[in-house]
Amino acid sequence: MVSVRNVFVLFVLVAIALVSVQAQTIGIHTDATSLVFKVDKSGELRQCYFGGKVESSTYDAIATSGFAAHPAYGKDYVYEPALRVVHADGNLTTELIYANHDQRQLQEGITLTQIVLKDKFYPLTVTLNYKTYNHENIIEQWTEIAHQEKKDITLHNFFSSHLTFQQPEYWLTSFSGNWAKEMNMAEVQLKDGSKILESKLGVRANQFGHAAFLLALDGPAQEAQGTVIGGTLAWPGSWKLSFETDAQNNLKVLAGINPFASQYTLKAKEVFKTPALLYTLSTQGKGEVTRRFHKWARNHNGMHKSERPRYTLLNNWEATYFDFNEAVLKQIIADAADMGFDLFLLDDGWFANKYPRDHDRAGLGDWEVNKMKLPNGVGELVTESQKKNIKFGIWIEPEMVNPKSELYEKHPDWIITAPNRELDLSRNQLILDLSNPKVQDHVYGVVDNLLTQNPDIAYLKWDCNRYITNAGSSYLPANQQTHLWIKYVEGLFNVLKKVRSKYPNVYIMLCSGGGGRIDYGTMPFFDEYWISDNTDALDRIFIQWGTTHFFPPIGLASHVSVVPNHITQRITPLKFRFDVAMAAKLGMDLQPKDMTADEKAFSRNAIKEYSTFKHIIQDGDLYRLLSPYENNRVALMYTLSNQREALVFSYLKQKEIYGNNQILYMHGLDPKRNYTIKEVNNYGMNYSRIAHLEGKSFTGEFLMTHGVRFTM
Repeated sequence: MVSVRNVFVLFVLVAIALVSVQAQTIGIHTDATSLVFKVDKSGELRQCYFGGKVESSTYDAIATSGFAAHPAYGKDYVYEPALRVVHADGNLTTELIYANHDQRQLQEGITLTQIVLKDKFYPLTVTLNYKTYNHENIIEQWTEIAHQEKKDITLHNFFSSHLTFQQPEYWLTSFSGNWAKEMNMAEVQLKDGSKILESKLGVRANQFGHAAFLLALDGPAQEAQGTVIGGTLAWPGSWKLSFETDAQNNLKVLAGINPFASQYTLKAKEVFKTPALLYTLSTQGKGEVTRRFHKWARNHNGMHKSERPRYTLLNNWEATYFDFNEAVLKQIIADAADMGFDLFLLDDGWFANKYPRDHDRAGLGDWEVNKMKLPNGVGELVTESQKKNIKFGIWIEPEMVNPKSELYEKHPDWIITAPNRELDLSRNQLILDLSNPKVQDHVYGVVDNLLTQNPDIAYLKWDCNRYITNAGSSYLPANQQTHLWIKYVEGLFNVLKKVRSKYPNVYIMLCSGGGGRIDYGTMPFFDEYWISDNTDALDRIFIQWGTTHFFPPIGLASHVSVVPNHITQRITPLKFRFDVAMAAKLGMDLQPKDMTADEKAFSRNAIKEYSTFKHIIQDGDLYRLLSPYENNRVALMYTLSNQREALVFSYLKQKEIYGNNQILYMHGLDPKRNYTIKEVNNYGMNYSRIAHLEGKSFTGEFLMTHGVRFTM
């Protein structure tokens, strides 16, 4: 195998005699990675190295004749550009050259590098920003565009990053799906031409695919070896990832806001800031990519704070849907407390009076308590929960509205829709126009009023169930309609910042009809995320497998549900459903009133036992042992950084007639430490699936080198 670093060294041996070694050099480093730029004789900034860490003393050995760091449309660049501008005088071309750069340490382990490029003629600047998280080996990259031309300019391409690679072959893993089938993985080899991954949905933009990728540079991606780049865009709006291979087999990777129907008019001195691409380069396979992102998310992206307690909750949705009253909910609260849950979550259907929320066709947008269902208000349920010594949470969807609602009757101009077109409904609802400051104030007010009137609400489930169609804003001027895709997200962030500022201790779940809005731009405002409405255990193995390649289990809510349910007719054992949900953040939609005494006893014990080892899942390093895409047995493990504890999950997707006799090789253990094996979550079982291992001790070296055999 040839690493990225070695490839560039070989290239340098050919080219070094042709260039000046006195060129301006900018090195961007983490503990394990280096990204090196040089300025060539014409003043153009070039990416000359991206690979394992190199020292500044070796810069002279890196050739200047690399690749354009941030190519703009014009001159001789004929591929998809990172920047395309129409200047005030109508000039379609831009030619960027190096102006200056600055590097400073923001805090221990975090460095910001800013490289300023300028057009050769026009007063236009593009600042490339690289924030490096040294210990996590994550690079956060975005651009800032500004100008001082006499009139407005128009931005057509405004990508956050441009990376180029020179390798014999490239293998791309993408993540796609739909509602209830999120985060499916597929790997293809990139050949000549372009491979585009994108969303044009504007809101709930990850419904059909996620702005995340794995790029293997020395053969198909492997778990524990090989060079793999992992990247994900921190942006909940329309996005685009472009992978273009040229005639010389150089690969150009662009990531950022999707420019489709989104051209942006930029005023003089206004700064256009793009969302960040977060990426890392691992020479130890995609498993190391995952562990870096999880560590970074825990340390720097919030989810909210890893030291905060994580509530195990019971949701009423699959028990009642819209059909409930105060007495029914009080019984569920009592059941939740008896089972040992930390929190009861009241889902959709608790609001609206003129147009009661008895189904999804009415009431959305009218956030007053439904007096028929809850005559004593939400506060009565909060008090009831407190009496039972559990927390109370509630569902909201404040960005959306039903046409059959008082809000729509009062403010039809607040919705996103094109003029002179019929309303286009999805899930019988429309989207409020968050580019409008008045709508932002309204959405914030929905949350603020609810939490002010009920200060003991501990948890919000924030949902978002449709994407944009018939795009149009009655707030934005006619010549800025294409700004909607960007201004909506900015408006959403404005609201979330205000909510978090006033209510920092309220737990909030990020939901979007399942996993339609899972990204690191939105996650800092939330404590956990709901990746799919599909709670089927077998499907969840795949959904959670894909999701956790980038997003941390500490925030991945996973619930045990009744079988069959409104999504699947498949019937799976209760223990299996718990085992799959426990691999993330455990919750339950299965209602105690529908359970047998044995099922209640098992569930009560499982919840109690989960509390004794959930810290390993939430703070441990994830190692994937056997993939569901390649094996009938699926296995993964979490290991604490101090290597004192580890937790292994092992599932059979279907029973094998002649048994399964497979060895699991552990990872991440201390070779010299002794580990005692114990099966967990086996309450009431008259046998052990690992009877031949139960209570026995092995060294970490043995478990990693020789492994242990699973027969069931």
